[in-house]
Amino acid sequence: MPISFTSHGAAGTVTGSKHLIDVERTDGRTFRLLLDCGMFQGEAVRDARHDPNRTFGFEPSSVDVLVMSHAHIDHSGLVPRLVAEGFQGPIFATPATRDLCTIMLADSAHIQETDYEYDVRRARKKGRLAPEDGPLYSTEDVSPAMELFQVIDYAEPTEILPGITLTYTDAGHILGSAAVHLDIDDGERVLRFTFSGDVGRYVDRLLPEPVRFRQADVLVCETTYGDRDHAPVAEAEAELLKHVLDVCVTGRGKLLIPAFSIGKTQEILYTLNTLSNEGRMPRIPVFVDSPLAISATEVVRGHTDLFKAEVREELLKDPDLFSFPGVEFVRTADRSKQLNGVKEPCIIIAASGMMEAGRIRHHLRNSLGDPANAVLAVGFCAPGTLGAQLLDGANEVSIFGDPVQVRARVLRMEFYSAHGDRNELLRWLSCQKPAQLKRIFLVHGVDRGLNGFKELLTSKGYANITIPKRGQRFEL
Repeated sequence: MPISFTSHGAAGTVTGSKHLIDVERTDGRTFRLLLDCGMFQGEAVRDARHDPNRTFGFEPSSVDVLVMSHAHIDHSGLVPRLVAEGFQGPIFATPATRDLCTIMLADSAHIQETDYEYDVRRARKKGRLAPEDGPLYSTEDVSPAMELFQVIDYAEPTEILPGITLTYTDAGHILGSAAVHLDIDDGERVLRFTFSGDVGRYVDRLLPEPVRFRQADVLVCETTYGDRDHAPVAEAEAELLKHVLDVCVTGRGKLLIPAFSIGKTQEILYTLNTLSNEGRMPRIPVFVDSPLAISATEVVRGHTDLFKAEVREELLKDPDLFSFPGVEFVRTADRSKQLNGVKEPCIIIAASGMMEAGRIRHHLRNSLGDPANAVLAVGFCAPGTLGAQLLDGANEVSIFGDPVQVRARVLRMEFYSAHGDRNELLRWLSCQKPAQLKRIFLVHGVDRGLNGFKELLTSKGYANITIPKRGQRFEL
C-alpha cells in the first residue's frame, strides 16, 4: 500500500478525531502522518470495555508529524499523552490553534487531575478501592507537547516531510480552525488529499465563511449535522432574547447555558453585547463562569484580524465585543460556589458544552431541581453525554455519582453550533468536481448524520463514498 488511510477515531462517532496516513515512497522511505489527536467523550468511552483514550491503535513513536485542524478537545485533547508515550515529531497548527491549545490542554490536564482526586476521595469515603487508572496525562505533560508546535498561516504551502506539502484553508469553525490539504508525492504520483476538520457556518457571525479549496483526489469530511438544517440566522438574536425574557424576566429563574469555552461562549457574548448595545437586553446579571472561557476570550481578542471585515469595523465603535453592563467573568472557585446562593434571576454561561466536565455540572446539580430554571443547550451533545441525556428528556440524571431530579426546562438552540448543517457542508464541497474525487470518507458523525449525508451526496452525483470503521485501513 504506497499510500493508505486509517481512521483511529471519529469513525462512527463525533469524538476522538484521529486519522493516520502511511506513505511508502518508491525510493524506500516511509512516512507516517497523524491528522488530529482528539479525546473520546460520551458513550464512546462509557460503552467501551476499555477506555479508548488509553490506547491509540498505533505506536506514537512511529508517527513522523502531527497535523492539527483546530483546538477543540475532541481534536486535540490527547496530544500530551501522544508525546508522553513517545511521539517527538513536529506538531503543525495555525497560530490561533497553537495559542488556544496552550490554554485548552493545560485546562484539560487540570480537570483530569482534579476529577481523579475526587474519585479517589469518594472511593475511600465509601470503603471502595481507589480507581486503578490515573489521569490520561498530567499538567507536567503539557509543556513538552507545546514545545513541539510549529505554526503555519492559512494559504502558505509548506513541505512538512520530503514530498509532502501541507496547506491550510480557513474552515470557519472556530478561531484558527483549518481544513487540511496535503499534496503527497510517493515517487510515482502526487495524491491530493483533503481533510475537512470541522466545517463552519455560512452565516453572519464573528468568523468569515469557510474558504474554497483546490480540487482533491481523496476527501475526508465531517458529518456532525449531515442529516439536518439549522435555523435561519435572522431568528437567532430573537430566539436567544426570547429565552432570556421567558426564563429570567417572566419566570424569575436562572438560565444555564452550557457552552464550549472556545467559539460558542464568544458567540453568545457577542450576541448579548449586540442586544445590550441596542437597548434590548434586560439588566440581568450574566456570569461567565469558566476560567478557560475567560482565557480563550483573551486569545480571541488577540486575533481579531481573523474576524469578518464587518465585525472588524464594529470594533471601531465598540472595542470590546464580549463585555457589556452586567457581565461578570468568574475565575475563582470560591466565587463560582457563591453563584449557587444567588436567588435573583441570572444567566450563567459555563463549560463544558456537552456538560461532561467543568463548572457547569455544579450549577446543574444545584439548579435542575427548580422548575423556574432552564438549561439552554447551544450545540451538539454526543450520545451518552450528560447533555444528550437531558435533551432526550431524562427525568433523573447522575451528577458526581449522585441522582439529581430534572424539573427545570431543557431548551435547545442549534444556531450557535459551530458546525455547518447538511446544506452548508454541500456548499463547502461545491468547489469540487464529483467526477474527479476518487474517494470520499465520511467521519465525525453518528449513524443518522453519516448515512443521511451519504444519501445526499449520492443524490448530487458523488460516488465512492465510504463510512470507515475504527481501525479499518484503506489503500488510496
